[in-house]
Amino acid sequence: MITSIATTDVDRGHAQEDRVTLVTPVLLNSSPQARAGAGFDRTAFTIDWDKRQATCPRGDTSTRWSPATQRGTSAIVITFDKETCRPCPVRDQCTRSKSGGRTFSLQPHEPQEVLDHARLQQGDEQWRAKYGTRAGIEGTIHQAVAVTGMRRARYLGLQKTRLEHAFSAVAANLIRLAAWWNGHPLDHTRVSHLARLGLSLNA
Repeated sequence: MITSIATTDVDRGHAQEDRVTLVTPVLLNSSPQARAGAGFDRTAFTIDWDKRQATCPRGDTSTRWSPATQRGTSAIVITFDKETCRPCPVRDQCTRSKSGGRTFSLQPHEPQEVLDHARLQQGDEQWRAKYGTRAGIEGTIHQAVAVTGMRRARYLGLQKTRLEHAFSAVAANLIRLAAWWNGHPLDHTRVSHLARLGLSLNA
């Protein structure tokens, strides 16, 4: 069975509602503090979703909670008052702004919780081992696309398309069985045509 793995945070939320477990990496926190591994990134702040307020590591609270749209996606922009941040002794670890207060963005409540949980999970060794099986799945998809052209349906109608996909899956299984029976196991890593040519010339 060929399984596709979605990669968007929205799809993760829908899949969770449908009781489907997606094993896929998500984008990491891209703030300067997170990239540097120093200072206070977004996870250092406590979020009170009911009060629509954030609390910084030193106990100060945000002054603005502004719904917004960023790159076509719903977001929440949280802002701390500049008069609060300006005299803060750890300001350099929190913001690069010379005069303004700290700001950062969140997704809406449920998608943000799913994203935070996924980021926490993908640092675990068990998760990485499970994600390693994706290479085999993607290899199967690539072979089915390359050999049978299943990315584009040849016929109109759901029933004909479903039948075509079944034939494509059978063809991929027969190809893999023939390779196994003849002692030609599938490659564990992808080798480009140029690299294959170099290997054949050196042989």
